[in-house]
Amino acid sequence: MTDATQVTGPTPEPPADQPRRSPLHERHVALGAKFAPFGGWSMPLEYAGGGVLAEHTAVRTAVGVFDVSHLGKARITGPGAADFVNARLSNDLGRIGPGRAQYTLCCDDATGGVVDDIIAYLYGDEHVFLVPNAANTAEVVRRLRAAAPAGITVTDEHEAYAVLAVQGPRSAEVLGALGLPTGHDYMSFSTAELSFSTAEFAGAAGPVSLVVCRTGYTGEHGYELVVPARAATVVWDALLAAGEPYGIRACGLGARDTLRTEMGYPLHGQDLSLEITPVQARLGWAVGWDKPAFWGRDALLAEKAGGARRTLWGLEALDRGIPRPGMTVYAADAVAGTVTSGTFSPSRKVGIALALLDGAAGLGQGDRVEVDIRGRRAAMRVVRPPFVQPSVK
Repeated sequence: MTDATQVTGPTPEPPADQPRRSPLHERHVALGAKFAPFGGWSMPLEYAGGGVLAEHTAVRTAVGVFDVSHLGKARITGPGAADFVNARLSNDLGRIGPGRAQYTLCCDDATGGVVDDIIAYLYGDEHVFLVPNAANTAEVVRRLRAAAPAGITVTDEHEAYAVLAVQGPRSAEVLGALGLPTGHDYMSFSTAELSFSTAEFAGAAGPVSLVVCRTGYTGEHGYELVVPARAATVVWDALLAAGEPYGIRACGLGARDTLRTEMGYPLHGQDLSLEITPVQARLGWAVGWDKPAFWGRDALLAEKAGGARRTLWGLEALDRGIPRPGMTVYAADAVAGTVTSGTFSPSRKVGIALALLDGAAGLGQGDRVEVDIRGRRAAMRVVRPPFVQPSVK
C-alpha cells in the first residue's frame, strides 16, 4: 500500500515523554475534541456539540467517522509469510484467500492467554498486513520477529498509516459519494472472514491509494479505511463533507466503547488479556482448532477439553445501577465473578456489562446476580450479548 503522491507533511514527533498524536490531531482540536490517553496515544474521547450520546446515536441511526489511527500496523513479507503467520496466530488463514481479512489472536504459547486480538489482511502467500491494538503492537512485532525464519521480514509500520472507521447504516452512501468501493460482502467483527480491497481516492493534490475493509467495532454496517498518514487530513475532510447530507458525525473513543459494549465485543486489557484466554472469552470461533500449530495450542486444547474455570457473560441492570470494570459480582451473597467492561447503554437506557463469571457459581442465561457499586448491591440479570440488534444481518 503506497500513495501516489505526498499530500501533507509528516506529523511532528512529540517529546519522548508525551503521548503520540494522530496525524488528525489538529482536526480534532478544531472540532472541540476532549482528549484522553489511550495505548500511549492522545486520542479524542468525544467532541463538542453533543458528546458521547449524540455520537453513539449517529452510528446506530445514520453514520459516524472515528479516527482509530492509534491502532497498530505491521507487515509480514517474504516467501511463506502467510504460512509463518498462520503457524503463530490462532485463526486459520487457510479458510480465506487473498483480498480477505480475518479476526485472529496472538496467544501466549505457554498459557494460551491473549497477547492481543488482531485483524489480519491476507494479500497473498508472501504478504500479510496486521492491525493489532495500540499498546500491544511492539510486543506482537517482537514475538513475530523472534520467531521469524530467514527470509521473513516483520516491519512495524505503526505511524505510517492512519485508520478511519466509517460506521452506521448510511456508511455505504458516504463512501459511494467519494467513489470508493462499497459492494463488499457483509462481515462483522465476530466472523471469521472479512473482505477488503485496494482503492484510489481522488485527492485534490493527486490520487491516494488506500485500503477499504468491511470491518468495524460497532455492530453496524461499516468500513475501515487504511490511509497513508500524510493523506489522512484530506480523506478525513472529504468524508465529513460527503457525509453531511447523511448526518455524519465525528465520533470519539467514548462512543466507540459504548457501541462495542452493546454488541458484547471484547476489549483487550479488560475482557481479554494474558490472564484471559479465548476459551474463557467465548472466542473459540477465532481459533483454528484443527491447525497443527499456533501459539497456545496445547494449553487451549486442554482448557477446551476440561472446561474453562470462568466464562464471559453479559449483565443487564434491573435497576439504576451502572456497572464498571473491576466491580465484584455476587450470587446469593457469594463472590461469583468480576465485571470486565461496564457502561450505560444509550440504546437500551440501562446499565450493561461484560463479566467473567466463575464456573463453580453455576450461573447462566436469566439468572439474577448483584454487582457491588460503591458499596451498594445493584440487581443484574445474566444475559448472552449482544444487548442490541445491529441494523444489518
